[in-house]
Amino acid sequence: MMRRRSRSTRQAHLERAYEANAADLLSYFGRRVTIPADAADLLSETFMVAWRRGDRMPVESEQARMWLFGVARRILANAARGAARHSALTGKLREHLQALPTEHVDAETLDIRAALDAIPDDQSELVRLVLWDGFTLPEAATILGISESTARGRYQRARIQLRELLHEHQYERNTP
Repeated sequence: MMRRRSRSTRQAHLERAYEANAADLLSYFGRRVTIPADAADLLSETFMVAWRRGDRMPVESEQARMWLFGVARRILANAARGAARHSALTGKLREHLQALPTEHVDAETLDIRAALDAIPDDQSELVRLVLWDGFTLPEAATILGISESTARGRYQRARIQLRELLHEHQYERNTP
């Protein structure tokens, strides 16, 4: 029967295990992942498991080390499975997108995109949500986390600026 350790004893044990093994675990992960930051994330996950399941970690330091490396191995396997799923889904999405017909981009579309890029981001995103994505102004306001009255004001300012910018683009394109 496993005896429960007090919270402070458990915390002290976890701290000792961290100090004794974190550098080796980080190296373990670092040799197995391609992105260095992933090693730090995996180390963090390992010690999150150790913290949650600290009553299962052996008291003896060498046994605790082996237990931590076992946890690390399972976390690494989970990360590899997740990466494989992500890669497979990305591949499927890429194939799906390549099968879609390509959109013809004419000069007018380029002018509109340039005009949208020229106005403030908070206004251009609002216009894109309403005109390109088909949301109502109140729905777009909710998505952006702003009030409807703020959205109406931004949308009105954006329309005025876009009208001016598009008029300038039209004039520039038609001037020899």
